[in-house]
Amino acid sequence: MPARQIDVSIVIVSYNTREMTLAAIASVVRETRDVTCEIIVVDNASTDGSADAIANHPAQTALIQLADNIGFGRANNLGAQHATGNYLLLLNPDTIVTDRAIDRLAAFARENPQALIWGGRTIFADGRLNPASCWQRMTPWNLAMRASGLAALFPNSPVFNPEAYGGWPRDSVREVDIVSGCFLLLPRSTWQKLGGFDPVFFMYGEEADLCLRARRIGARPMITPEATIIHYGGASEKTRTGKMVKLLAAKSTLIARHWPRGTAAIGQTLLALWPLSRWLACTILARVRPNAKSRDAAATWQAVWSARPHWRDGYCELDVDVSTAPNMKAAS
Repeated sequence: MPARQIDVSIVIVSYNTREMTLAAIASVVRETRDVTCEIIVVDNASTDGSADAIANHPAQTALIQLADNIGFGRANNLGAQHATGNYLLLLNPDTIVTDRAIDRLAAFARENPQALIWGGRTIFADGRLNPASCWQRMTPWNLAMRASGLAALFPNSPVFNPEAYGGWPRDSVREVDIVSGCFLLLPRSTWQKLGGFDPVFFMYGEEADLCLRARRIGARPMITPEATIIHYGGASEKTRTGKMVKLLAAKSTLIARHWPRGTAAIGQTLLALWPLSRWLACTILARVRPNAKSRDAAATWQAVWSARPHWRDGYCELDVDVSTAPNMKAAS
């Protein structure tokens, strides 16, 4: 009897998000009807019992349990090696699939094959828009807007906050530069052609690099509001400082990789001005309005700025060998 053809291989990377990961898996099973799918979970050495809980989940889930945290990008690469579907869907563990979102995204992909990369709309649990489903590529202008604070002051402005497509509620089909890795669909053949995520990105920036490389081979990533999921955001990153250090390292790497040599130095300078200006502004605010919130913000940005040796030159090449690391088993 021939093996069942899989339409979509879903890769979920978990790290200390046990309950959220279980809820995400349950929502995939509950809300996916029109396409056949397989779920592959890569657990990045969680210490909260995630792996055991996933292994005992009633869904037919393939579990890759790691002894070390190898990062989001490398873990997705590892999961994708075991995928058999025509499409590959990257799904964050802190998401809930709603209203047949995977079915709808797969249908959108079939209707718009030229895009090669597809994403949907993300909302918070209370129904508010989570704008992080897509991004514009970094430019000198949007970096200047972040450094000046205008992007934060006017988040809904397409002029002052272009990187986040300010003012667009993600309620229309649109071509975008970058689809977020929290809910990203592409043909598995395209993933293989691109070599997956660049493993230098430990966390953050890997989907931006992938989408920018994909555009060089003709991809035109698209977003559809018909496929909507809940994305809580930031579940595996517990500290603001740690998140910002990784984010700045990722952005620095993207500038070095994708900006013309003549403008890369400008980009790196503007990027560095972002945490510096935030630290100075928050310090002034803490003196004018002394309260715990303003003092915490100033302390956070000071810590990020002090950690600049860890992010100003971007991510360094990693030496993690994952070829023999995983222990893979099917949950039953």
